[in-house]
Amino acid sequence: MMRTLLEPEPVRKSKLRITDVAKAVYTKHRGSVLRWPLISKLVPGLIFCCIVSADAENWPAWRGPTANDISTEESGWDGSNWIRGEAWSFEAGEGSSAPVVIGNRVFLTGWAADKDHLICLNADTGKEVWRQSYQSPKYGREAVGDQGLYSGACSTPSFDSRSGLLVTLSIDGLLAAWNTSRKGEQVWSRSLYDDYQAPRRPEVAKRKKTRRDYGYVCSPLIHNNEVIVEVGGKSGNLVAFDLNTGREVWTSENADEAGHTGGPVLMMVDGQQCVAVLTLRNLVVSEIPSNAGHAKTVASFPWTTDYGNNIATVAVDGQSVIITSAYNQFAVCRVDVDSRGAREVWRNTKLASGVCSPVISRGRVYWAWRGIHCVDFETGRELWNGGRIGSQGSCILTKDERLIVYGNKGDLLLCDARRDTDRYTELTRQAVLSRTDAWPHVVLSSGRLYCRDRRGTVKCLRVR
Repeated sequence: MMRTLLEPEPVRKSKLRITDVAKAVYTKHRGSVLRWPLISKLVPGLIFCCIVSADAENWPAWRGPTANDISTEESGWDGSNWIRGEAWSFEAGEGSSAPVVIGNRVFLTGWAADKDHLICLNADTGKEVWRQSYQSPKYGREAVGDQGLYSGACSTPSFDSRSGLLVTLSIDGLLAAWNTSRKGEQVWSRSLYDDYQAPRRPEVAKRKKTRRDYGYVCSPLIHNNEVIVEVGGKSGNLVAFDLNTGREVWTSENADEAGHTGGPVLMMVDGQQCVAVLTLRNLVVSEIPSNAGHAKTVASFPWTTDYGNNIATVAVDGQSVIITSAYNQFAVCRVDVDSRGAREVWRNTKLASGVCSPVISRGRVYWAWRGIHCVDFETGRELWNGGRIGSQGSCILTKDERLIVYGNKGDLLLCDARRDTDRYTELTRQAVLSRTDAWPHVVLSSGRLYCRDRRGTVKCLRVR
């Protein structure tokens, strides 16, 4: 059986041959416009879908397979034990991007020696498989403020299983697609600063000296055959590019400056596919157009923060959006959206998350920022809080209703998040790193936890 770069070793739970896959597709579409040349292009994606074992969950992009930090894997907690040892560690270079895990491959970005590095590792051993490097500054060209808190690549890559392409975005706005089946060969690239002339983010607070610009930190969103990116240019806040060529497909009607969140999020509004993003000034929901042109604004909701720090990615549940930030907008807020616009449902001004993106599940909202919090989705009332977590933090909700939290300078903990839980219950805790801020998001895939600090140390821990 032919093997691709991304194939798990050894192949489990599948004896399907590549030729069988191609033959099945050809037979089904015989007589239609689909012919062998197109089938041959589809085969790598089909192979990949067939060879990943049923009990393994990939982590292909920012916030996981469903972009909401909810995992179909169990935490691995057996009632008394959790972490079952360190599998490996690796130095990836400076940055705050999270790992991407596909089959038995881990993809990382990091900055060192005036270059960004895209690195592919073997997930079982942590050994480097290939690396692509290119010149890149440590900070974006319009950067200002807080440079002691971040550096290097901050955007998490996105992987497309059909084409095998991995899309990255550098802090200085280099958007690029890489062929993972050809040792990361670059397929296309374009400079967002050069092409869209996004200016330095303006001062937006009433008081002065709060101006901040972290460069490009949002993660690309792959939807169908498009890559949607928060560019923040004058022609539109969002721009969609063709996944295979990098050609511009559409721009958003809204032209706000870019925020500092993890990226845009898909949502359905009255049956129409839309995308939500927290810009520098507003929550904006745009309709994804079926053809090239402008993406119409469905709804807009004002949300401006001192220091331009709209950082936590919005969380979507149906047609509801949870927004949160700190500073002058110290609050967590639920906004409902329909084709007529946006409506505030509730706002809790005693709670907030300055960094961690909220997780919505079964009528509850969770996040980890200055403690771990659980809030009622319907009312905004806090149900419980606890835990020693500071301003750095990310969390994942597992199948067995545990909350995996990673924060501070490398503390990893597990708490109970079952629906009938009415108080904070910490199950276990341990320090896995200790040198720099744990800004990068924790990742769970195939019974392994991936933890990274801002300096670039990555640890792979076994929980199953």
